[in-house]
Parts: sequence; C-alpha cells; structure tokens
Amino acid sequence: MSKVEDVLELLDAAAESERLEGMERYGISVEKRMGVTVPEMRKIAKQVGRDHELALELWQTGIAEAMIVASMVDEPPEVTEAQMDEWVKDFNSWDLCDQVCMNLFEKTPFAWEKIREWAKCEQEFVKRAAFALIACLAWHDKSAPDKKFIELIPIINDGATDERNFVKKAVSWALRNIGKRNRNLNQIVLENTQILKVSESKTARWIGSDTLRDITSPAAKRRLTKEESV
Repeated sequence: MSKVEDVLELLDAAAESERLEGMERYGISVEKRMGVTVPEMRKIAKQVGRDHELALELWQTGIAEAMIVASMVDEPPEVTEAQMDEWVKDFNSWDLCDQVCMNLFEKTPFAWEKIREWAKCEQEFVKRAAFALIACLAWHDKSAPDKKFIELIPIINDGATDERNFVKKAVSWALRNIGKRNRNLNQIVLENTQILKVSESKTARWIGSDTLRDITSPAAKRRLTKEESV
C-alpha cells in the first residue's frame, strides 16, 4: 500500500458523512468531501510527518481533506511558485483556501509577492487567497515591519469593493488582523476604516464597520496591551 493510500485510509476511518450537512450550512463545499474535522486532519498529518512528494500526490486526489493534509505535511522550502499557482486554482471552498494559506503558503518566501499577484485575479478563491495570506502573515509573521503591511492597505481598499461574500469576508479579515497587530497599525487601520465607511460601495462600508467594531473591541485592546508588554 502506498503512503497516499495509507493517508486516505486514515481519513476514511476518521470520516463521518453526517458532518457534511453542517459543513454545507457554513458555506463549505462538500464536493469530494469525506467529513473529517481539522483536528483529526492535524493528527493524521503529525502521524505521517513531513513529505513533499506525498503532499503533491495527496493534492492530486482532489479530495478536500487529503488536500488540506497535503498543506500540513508539505515542506515550505520545497514549494515552488509554480506549485502555488497550480494549487490556488484548485481552491473551491473557503476552508480549503484558508487552511492551505495558513498551513503552507504563508511559510514560503513567495507569500508577499503572491498577495499582490492574486489580489488582481478575478477567480473568487484565488482573490480570497491574497487576503487570507495577508491575514495569516499579520497574525503570525512577528518579524515583518509595519511598512510591509501599510503598503498593502491600498490593495485591501481595492479589494473592499468586491461584493462576493468569500472575498469580502477575507478582505475584512486581512484588515482586522493588521489593525490588531500593534498600536501603530491599529491607528492607521482606524483612520482607514473612516474612509471605507463613507465609500460609495456598500461592501466597503460594511468592511469599514466590521473592522472598526473588531479592532476597538475589549479583546483587541487586551491583545494590544499584551503585545506592548512582551
């Protein structure tokens, strides 16, 4: 039995088809989906270990859970731009997009470049991937200077007029995470929300309000205070 077959067998053992109905209610595509939770996928990925070739083979199965596990076991230094461009075209659900960005794409040296490239794409989940990457980097890349995120705000504002739900939610996610990164960025994002809130675009106004509510929340204020004390 091949390693791919081993992984599929483990996924099948953890799958519960009854979960699919609930997933669909949350806007998750259930096409070629087994019904495996993310914690179960992480457990399987840890059991299997890092393996770039296995990741490529798992992706080719087209099974959502296998593709997510692929992003968990792949080795970021071995990922190429061509691989990222191929994989992003296969995104057909917001959770697959976000998991791959979080587990793998944000850890590659091409992440910042792909943000600018994919933000210009018309394909819904390719465009979402650009903003999901911003959100992930704002949350996890502790060494990135504020300047890199400030330079992305015009890209975020351009994306803020896209009315498609999965793009709109990712744009808000990106802006909110930048605003919760530190005091300086919080103030810059606060000022930007005022621009969005008076936009002619209903979607941009929603993003401005959604961002403002989140980055001024008690939880966000506690996070900023905690970051200052580290």
